[in-house]
Amino acid sequence: MQKHSLIAVAVAFLAAGCTLAPHYERPAAPTAATFPSGGVYDQQPGTAGARSANGQAAADIGWRDFFVDQRLQELIAIALKNNRDLRVSVLNMQASAAQYRIVRAGLLPTLDAAASGTRQRTPKDLTFTGQTLSTTYSVGLNASWEIDFFGRVQSLKDQALATYLGTAQARKAAEISLVSQVANQYMTLLELYDLQKVTEDTLANAKESYRITKVQFDNGTGTELDLRQAETVVETANANLQSQARLLAQAENALVLLIGEPLPVDLPRGLPSGDQNLLTDIPAGLPSDLLTRRPDIMEAEQNLLAANANIGAARAAFFPKVSLTGSFGTLSPTLGGLFKPGSAAWSFAPSITLPIFEGGQNLANLDLANIQKKEQIATYEKAIQTAFREVADGLAARGTYDQQIAALERDTAAEQRRLDLSNLRYKNGVDSYLTVLTAQTALYEAQRSLVTARMERLQNLVTLYQALGGGWIEHTGDQPRPADAPVDYGAASAPVAASAATAG
Repeated sequence: MQKHSLIAVAVAFLAAGCTLAPHYERPAAPTAATFPSGGVYDQQPGTAGARSANGQAAADIGWRDFFVDQRLQELIAIALKNNRDLRVSVLNMQASAAQYRIVRAGLLPTLDAAASGTRQRTPKDLTFTGQTLSTTYSVGLNASWEIDFFGRVQSLKDQALATYLGTAQARKAAEISLVSQVANQYMTLLELYDLQKVTEDTLANAKESYRITKVQFDNGTGTELDLRQAETVVETANANLQSQARLLAQAENALVLLIGEPLPVDLPRGLPSGDQNLLTDIPAGLPSDLLTRRPDIMEAEQNLLAANANIGAARAAFFPKVSLTGSFGTLSPTLGGLFKPGSAAWSFAPSITLPIFEGGQNLANLDLANIQKKEQIATYEKAIQTAFREVADGLAARGTYDQQIAALERDTAAEQRRLDLSNLRYKNGVDSYLTVLTAQTALYEAQRSLVTARMERLQNLVTLYQALGGGWIEHTGDQPRPADAPVDYGAASAPVAASAATAG
């Protein structure tokens, strides 16, 4: 009766999948309950003259709906297929899936077929039959099973599963980040194109001014000082043009690296920077929403769960390890007699191993597991704080760029009028050419500042879209893919992730 009770307890432990891991409780978010308000945070742009998000969260807005530039859409699609960093993250996920299946297999018995032949010599004075040579052939099955009474293997399986799910979230974060990186790099290209156009216009005006002052100097009605001052504007613009050409080439190289192939020649025509028309009114929601929108936070929590499970494995190491091994087959001194009646052979060898003295190894492993869990708690909390800050920074920027750009537009218009008046006064002999030079330089800087601010506004909207969890789905209304969804490249190993996902 006692034997049957022990078996029943063992079966109950195994069926319940009990472990010695601590009960997991999600750490409280170390951030405020709401995003900052007041001041710049209350100056969020409306939808006048712009497309509206219609109250949809960023995670529910497809990237093809957030970006309207078909050229950018095509670049993002190419990058999602070709980017090598994204491929590495997918392969890491698939490797973790394989590791999970390896550890999970430890919960099941192993069964091996074995065949052997042994020929040995024994000294005559050690034999009972006087035969010094003997031969033994065997064919059979060997089985072994560690009965996981204290959940050691179960804890290791839980750790491997959490690690795998964490790498799946890391893959998702990498894909969302890639969408944002391609968009921001594309915006950088547009900014450089606009700056190049401003510099070319400034250079054309400067060359005309230089031509006029040179004619005046050659005719004796102008001074060399005016001529050299006009020349400085021309050469400064020439130098800036070369700098921008270099930056433009490097920006294109960076974009090529992101998409993983040379820029295709059949890309759709791109839109000017002023026609990008990104969604500006995506609601921020509450900080708690980030826990389900941000894959980097979910990755950090999975790593925390893995560390929690590892404590269970470290605790189980203090308890007995129960294993069952056995074999069944046939033994015979000849090959022909292997399967004859009476040749059956079997063995059954249960074993219990109880640690008595390990030199402090088990204690050290448990201490290490507890420390690693505390480390993962800090990492998880930092991920939440980082996400909170990124969203808050994006909201602060979104609330100021429109007013900044409006002020810069007025400043640029004023500088243009100042240059026109300075030219008029110089031609009438009222002011020196230094006044014109100063006005030209001021207008050039105002135009460059305006281009930069406009592009920073677009890049901030892209970054805020990413910070709020946007970029995972392609079209608004699509069913979000699981983080470990298979991909359409790397055909040989794509199904690995799917099989592991359904196994958990």
